[in-house]
Amino acid sequence: MRFLLYNIRYGAGVGAHFHLPVPYAGYLKRSTRNFDRIVSFIREVEPDIIGLVEVDNGSFRTERLCQAEEIARTLHYHHLVETKYGTDSVVSKVPLLRQQGNALLTRQPIVSYHYHYFEQGVKRLIIEARLEDVSIFLVHLSLTYRKRQYQLEQLYHLIKGVDGPLIVAGDFNVLWGDRELELFLAATGLISANNEGAPSHPSRAPRRQLDFILHSRELVVTDFRIPSVTLSDHAPLLCDFQPVQKAA
Repeated sequence: MRFLLYNIRYGAGVGAHFHLPVPYAGYLKRSTRNFDRIVSFIREVEPDIIGLVEVDNGSFRTERLCQAEEIARTLHYHHLVETKYGTDSVVSKVPLLRQQGNALLTRQPIVSYHYHYFEQGVKRLIIEARLEDVSIFLVHLSLTYRKRQYQLEQLYHLIKGVDGPLIVAGDFNVLWGDRELELFLAATGLISANNEGAPSHPSRAPRRQLDFILHSRELVVTDFRIPSVTLSDHAPLLCDFQPVQKAA
């Protein structure tokens, strides 16, 4: 089972062009050309499950097309996609921002799913999906340290009752370093697939480990890598899993 985690920055791209004519102007430009490159990359690595952070759900940047739906249609995935701010958030009423979300795509049928929302922070969406072989939680945590800690506490309570193989993945924004996750990992028993702590941000010269694929002990990592891909400010994480073989 191959899992791809990728913060695609709404397909807006990177580099000098992104900051012209003013800093961060790329967020207000059409993203279709760079997004096509992202789709080509996904096609090349052939993941079974994809966790996408910072997806455009259909703004003027994408000519009103939902990026997750386009990937699902083009590459034949089941998918879940939702705005990341929560329906009662003021941000969700703002044009452009209300089209910003996260998405989960999978080759396996989706048995059940639920959209949870953190009580703290601006980015609040938690996508929970149960597949035949694994349960998945996809998150994008707050930029504020204290709110991240509240979010991790809430996430712990959501996942502690899950039976069977589990993956928790996303952009954790641990700006103070991966030690922020020590208590969460100890409480949940989850393991980081990136056991060497390789950085993924910024993609052109990675220095920080912000993106994580965490897994339960029912899964074993057979391969993990961070491809040198610069289609977003984050590099993608690619992980191959197999279930732990039970003793006869």
